[in-house]
Amino acid sequence: MMNSPANMFGNRRKQGRSLHLVLLLPFLLLNTYPVKAQTPDTVAGIPVNYDEDKVGKYQLPDPLLLANGEKVDNADTWYEQRRPELLELFKEFQFGRAPEPPADLKYNVFDKGTVTHDGTAVRKQVTVYFSSEENEPSMELLIYLPAEATAPVPILFTPSFLANSTRVNDPGVKRGHIWNRKQERVPAPEKSNFGELDVQQFISRGIGIATVYYGDIEPDFEGGYQHGVRGLYREQGQNQRRPDEWGAISAWAWGLSRAMDYFETDRDIDAARVALMGISRLGKTVLWAAARDQRFAAVIASCSGEGGAALSRRNYGETVAHLTAPSRYPYQFAPNYQVFAEHVNQLPVDGNLLLSLIAPRPLLLQTGNEDLWSDPRGEFLAAADAARVYRLLGEQGLGTDQWPSAGNPVFGTISYFMHEGGHGTLPSDWEIFLKFLEKHLVN
Repeated sequence: MMNSPANMFGNRRKQGRSLHLVLLLPFLLLNTYPVKAQTPDTVAGIPVNYDEDKVGKYQLPDPLLLANGEKVDNADTWYEQRRPELLELFKEFQFGRAPEPPADLKYNVFDKGTVTHDGTAVRKQVTVYFSSEENEPSMELLIYLPAEATAPVPILFTPSFLANSTRVNDPGVKRGHIWNRKQERVPAPEKSNFGELDVQQFISRGIGIATVYYGDIEPDFEGGYQHGVRGLYREQGQNQRRPDEWGAISAWAWGLSRAMDYFETDRDIDAARVALMGISRLGKTVLWAAARDQRFAAVIASCSGEGGAALSRRNYGETVAHLTAPSRYPYQFAPNYQVFAEHVNQLPVDGNLLLSLIAPRPLLLQTGNEDLWSDPRGEFLAAADAARVYRLLGEQGLGTDQWPSAGNPVFGTISYFMHEGGHGTLPSDWEIFLKFLEKHLVN
């Protein structure tokens, strides 16, 4: 679901409908088409700034400065000291601490390879059980691989706001379940009205595509932990979360790593070439998943905004205060994050540090020039600062310090693309994604 107060269904809903109702419909959102740009003056009773002159002065935390004040000037110091320091800061102050992988993780590959898409693709379906009890939370992976592949292939793995069966036009996909606005788990609709994933465009380029419904890992609402992976690790009798306890974003990221555990067992998938792609809150999720799990080879984060690639210290668009307001998404983060809502300049982490944790792996930030709520300029500035870490590790980084205009992609090791429009992705954006993947995972 998009962390935006926009009318998420464009002309499908009349203006003036309850914002609260709209924000309870994540199961209807497909990570494909952008919503109409909106610039609300206040959200959750908190003013929103869209004026660059009112951003204020700020100083970013330095990714290349150790906690003891010493400079990081070589790769060994980065990997052995600074990177672990930054991971600990994000665990403590933003996303929370996730547990180690379960010892009893198991997989049921119930669709071992069915030829689809006029003979061009092979479909696999896998249930990943998070514990030995099959009635506990589990997730359904849907995978398509090129039928003509003679060696393990790279894949793009994208968590979705929709069940697998409504994500693709394939009657052979197991019908999934979703969480509805009443916070009930119900069968997924037979068809989505919000578009479908174009499997063929990946298969034709020699790239596999995999997806999972994020609600399988944990539903996206306050108290959803009771039905998700966090519930498996909740201490008996615990009534409140610890200050550094993991939130929903960390839970979703943890689930993506469990999918990677499966990919490493599949001889048809090149587990060293698995890229992540997510939109909005799932853009935040894939950034954190790749930051904490270096097995992911590349990341595409679409409109990840506040709490993702954007700079929190810029008072522009959505802020930490908006994100963690009681009526919005405090459950997605560690409770410590909310402590800095009114003191963001004291927050030990920021978007530039999160992007630095992806280095030296390829990273693409995609946004929209009308998505002011997600601060597209703030995402670019974070990437420009994180580029220093990429250069330290022998990669190009962005290759520019000039914010590109909409429609003009920058293809460095850190890539950046801003389309004409709002929050989400356009069908034409996928061609940019494919070029990025071909450059870094195929060629």
